[in-house]
Amino acid sequence: MSECPHVAELPHPEPVPLDQACPDCLAVGSHPVQLRLCLICGMVGCCDSSPLRHATAHFTQTGHSVMRSFEPGETWRWCFVDGSIV
Repeated sequence: MSECPHVAELPHPEPVPLDQACPDCLAVGSHPVQLRLCLICGMVGCCDSSPLRHATAHFTQTGHSVMRSFEPGETWRWCFVDGSIV
């Protein structure tokens, strides 16, 4: 894991998740494979292994660069800008 300048910009405490599942997947009847939590705003989206890739779409639309796994027992974080685990 590495540190990136985007981690220092994250709010403390971590934002409260806005949902418990990917609302965009649920709205179109798709099944998310893995969930991700935006560490800027709390949006919950599906990962790139899901058909609609809502977490990446959220980054593209908002520029919110760091997310973490929203799966039980996982705490890793990903920076979209740096393309690495942080």
